Amino acid sequence: MSNRTIVFQSVLGELIAGYIEEKRAVGYKYNKGSSLLKQFDKLVASENLVETKLPKEIVLLWTKKRANETASNRNGRISIIRGLATYMVRFGHEAYIFPAASNSIDRYCYVPYIFSEIELKNIFIVCDSYPISDVSPNRHLVLSLLFRILYGCGLRISEALNLSLKDIDLNRGTLFIRDTKFGKERMVPMAETLTRGCRMYIERNHYLNSSDTFLFPSPFGGRYSESTIYKLFRQVLWKAGISHSGKGPRLHDLRHTFAVHCLKKWVLNGEDMTNLLPYLSTFLGHVDLRGTQHYMRLTADLYPQIIVSVEHSFSSLIPEVSFNETD
Repeated sequence: MSNRTIVFQSVLGELIAGYIEEKRAVGYKYNKGSSLLKQFDKLVASENLVETKLPKEIVLLWTKKRANETASNRNGRISIIRGLATYMVRFGHEAYIFPAASNSIDRYCYVPYIFSEIELKNIFIVCDSYPISDVSPNRHLVLSLLFRILYGCGLRISEALNLSLKDIDLNRGTLFIRDTKFGKERMVPMAETLTRGCRMYIERNHYLNSSDTFLFPSPFGGRYSESTIYKLFRQVLWKAGISHSGKGPRLHDLRHTFAVHCLKKWVLNGEDMTNLLPYLSTFLGHVDLRGTQHYMRLTADLYPQIIVSVEHSFSSLIPEVSFNETD
């Protein structure tokens, strides 16, 4: 759901719209939240609520676990309604706030798949020799560069696919990342080899294109979609001999792998992690250090040979929780 004006139907519509406006005013895109609140508004309208309040009965109806629903999705709905209720109370309205103790929202419950260097090499080999498609003649070139950017720069797939030619500075070897998940623009440096790869790709595919052209244009107009790239990613994994289940590896795991490999290198080189973590956090576009700190825990768990060094020098940076980084 985009930032366009949303029409609500229930008696709480004006308050819901105000809550969404407040979230966006402080920097959140809040598209998924808006979509969920639109669903909640329909529920409120169907229950024929006539007073401007949020009764417990409706909250419990909304937060009830649905058939085949994951805990993560339910927690998302709970979080949304708790936020709305808190907003309503601030403005003097009666609202039932779902108890925090009843809702353990764990952003770090998913254990990402960290690719080995051999697996990454096999992925890139498959991409470099991917069959040419009559429907999408540049597909093999797109995959070869796209997956290298996802790993080499630790980007989210949406950030990579949103890149246009004007966002790439081949002289400085940087990518300008705009319109991010948390609205935080940033400049990301590339390795020299990746910069050369971008230059060769652009010279071959975008010689006469305008600066507004997507770096990875779809043959059907616009840019490639995340779903299309994910389907191709699964095919690449299969060709590379990497098992894929319904739970992963995911495209986002290339970003996780970049962060873990970076931290592993720093630890083995004896770098000062206290000073370097904020740089990695900024590089990845995190809103704070929490997501980055969890990579420390994962790095130590995956590489037992360095866990003693990590915990001895940087124990205060390693949180005692299971890992997942949904950013």
